[in-house]
Amino acid sequence: MIPAPATTTPGEGTYTLTSTTGISAPPELAGPAARFVEAVQADTGLTLTGSSGIIIELAPVDGVPPATGLRADGAEMDERYGVDVSAGGVRVWAATAEGIHRGLTSVRQLISAHLQDGTAVLPAGSFVDGPRFAWRGLSLDVVRTFHGPDEVRRVIDMLDLYKLNVLHLHLTDDQGWRVEVPSRPALTEVGATGAIGDRPGGYYTQDELADLVAYAADRYVTVVPEIDMPGHTAAVFKAYPELGPADPKTVELGNGDQLHLGTLDPARDETWTFVEDVLDAVIPQFPTSEYVHIGGDETWGMSDEDHAAFVEKASTLVRERGKRVVGWQEIARAKLDPADVVQYWLDLDIDAMADNPDAPTPPEELLPVLVEALRKAKHDAPKALDQGAKLIVSPVTWLYFDRPHADTSADPGQEQARERLGLEFYGAASLEHGISWDPSDIVTPDRIAGVEAAIWCETITNADDLELLLLPRLPGLAEKAWSHRTTTSWPEYATRLAEQSPAWRTRAWTWLQSTEVNWR
Repeated sequence: MIPAPATTTPGEGTYTLTSTTGISAPPELAGPAARFVEAVQADTGLTLTGSSGIIIELAPVDGVPPATGLRADGAEMDERYGVDVSAGGVRVWAATAEGIHRGLTSVRQLISAHLQDGTAVLPAGSFVDGPRFAWRGLSLDVVRTFHGPDEVRRVIDMLDLYKLNVLHLHLTDDQGWRVEVPSRPALTEVGATGAIGDRPGGYYTQDELADLVAYAADRYVTVVPEIDMPGHTAAVFKAYPELGPADPKTVELGNGDQLHLGTLDPARDETWTFVEDVLDAVIPQFPTSEYVHIGGDETWGMSDEDHAAFVEKASTLVRERGKRVVGWQEIARAKLDPADVVQYWLDLDIDAMADNPDAPTPPEELLPVLVEALRKAKHDAPKALDQGAKLIVSPVTWLYFDRPHADTSADPGQEQARERLGLEFYGAASLEHGISWDPSDIVTPDRIAGVEAAIWCETITNADDLELLLLPRLPGLAEKAWSHRTTTSWPEYATRLAEQSPAWRTRAWTWLQSTEVNWR
């Protein structure tokens, strides 16, 4: 299983599961039971038609500590669970319905790994498990390439299979605006029309977002909205030029995209009318999220004073609307509330990169901008911690999934895609590299709100590209965010990873078929 459970006790014998097996549940657990049957069918093609064999019940769980950190829904929820497999059947117990769902997710993985010819012979044994960190997520860029609701649902299914519980939707950026604001119709009529290069644009209607939020909630995934500001706002200025700078500047990146050196101005009243319009429209569309992500990153050309003023006022507006603030690490340069959450991502050492002759070189015009940003960045996490804020750990080195794959693929057809996918600037990363670290290497666990990967779509052109960079990396994220193990052995992990491929194949998910893994 991935993530590895906290405690495992082998048993004697086996339990044989077939299509005549079913699940027995009290009325209050009917939802998790029904979703389990649906998920097993999607994972394996096996339809469970019986009424017995798997028993689920609400009961306390001992033997594993509760999660630390913060939940995106703001709830106090126990996700711990136990599973016992014996010759007589399977028992799953937890103190909450969400814990039951996590336990049944482990049973799904067991079934998929052991299924042959419609029969799964499960080894007897028991395990008790629970998450290490409460916030375990993925930040998904739907701006540079727009991914429609069907593809987002597929991503939610991937998160669910690996007990990840946050989908952070990066909804706005220079290349487009993807969420409806009825009082500002040009944001979608004009600002949503494009993406990078000639890729089609698009946006989510309020009904589509309501469906996605509900779909995710049924799988205990919270969708957190990000409205990136005061930078990354070229799409805003395209829709409402009066909000933009008088003399906008851009830097060509050489990939069909541009770096925009323009930001919302905190000294102008119309800026704040706009921000309030956006917050009033967006916040109700994400009722399960306790947080609003305000971006705050890469405010090229903005003074430190203006940036701090913007972050502080935007944060106040979010709090006045009953929500909590999360932002990229640059918001730590402003005054924070201890309840704010800072997303740490910039772990690149610009001085070390300058001394490394093999380090990829960014475009010449972009280099001084990056150097300035990266030299400031090393002070962000200490500033956040000094103000009492917690960190979401999202370092580029380990959790940016838009890095190229270093592993070659056993599928020759994937090699051409592998060569063009991912930002060369970050350098290629292997699957083994992705699990060779621990969040406590970044900051002490008591200061960690959670762990979140990010996938940016500069090089991603379609759903297959997206999935090829997400898989098999997502299970590694889950291993680091959920499992209580602080070290992971690559040979042992690769064996568990190999067992995931039958479910991916049945679901028609695209994944890099790394030659470093002996896939089933």
